[in-house]
Amino acid sequence: MNTGDLASVIATHGYPMIALVIGLESMGLPLPGETTLITAAIYAGTTHGLDIGPLIAAAAAGAIAGDATGYWVGRWIGDAVLLRHGRRLRLTPERIAAGQYLFDRYGGRVVFFGRFITLLRTLAALLAGVNQMPWRRFLAFNAAGGFTWAAAIGMAGYLLGQRIERVQGIVAVLSVIAAVIAVLAGMLFVRQYESRFMLRVQQYQRDRHKLSA
Repeated sequence: MNTGDLASVIATHGYPMIALVIGLESMGLPLPGETTLITAAIYAGTTHGLDIGPLIAAAAAGAIAGDATGYWVGRWIGDAVLLRHGRRLRLTPERIAAGQYLFDRYGGRVVFFGRFITLLRTLAALLAGVNQMPWRRFLAFNAAGGFTWAAAIGMAGYLLGQRIERVQGIVAVLSVIAAVIAVLAGMLFVRQYESRFMLRVQQYQRDRHKLSA
């Protein structure tokens, strides 16, 4: 589904669809949750067909509910089942190992900041359940992370949409080009960082293997 089609679906189904897509992605399904939020926020800023307040509330509710479901799924299935069947949800052994590495080192902070990281968005809640993180502690970090993510990403997209609506001609084109370049640069930085990060994960796995041997 391209951005134009997604915007059309958002315009038709509104807040419930936003909450549903984000919630299902948070449970581990391969759906464009963050893309949906950004597209909806830009749509709200340019057309005012949606209000940013209810939009952020819907996104936060979907994120929190989806992560809570993922947590209980993780507690129920355990890590052995996750390793065996995770590929169906695009959870490769490498991604699972990366999540375990971060969770072992940082605990609850992974639940909060994992909402902002593609690698962890569909994994942090599952790992919290697998690692038997106390429910109340998980819920606190989950609620804080879900709302902060929805508000930050939603407002950024909304303000960008307002800017696109206000500027005209060559200024509008240049603004969009600058935004695209910034996004591409950010993606390149993240990929370079992820490469270095995965080397640390591999070392972490080797160290754990030595300790268990």
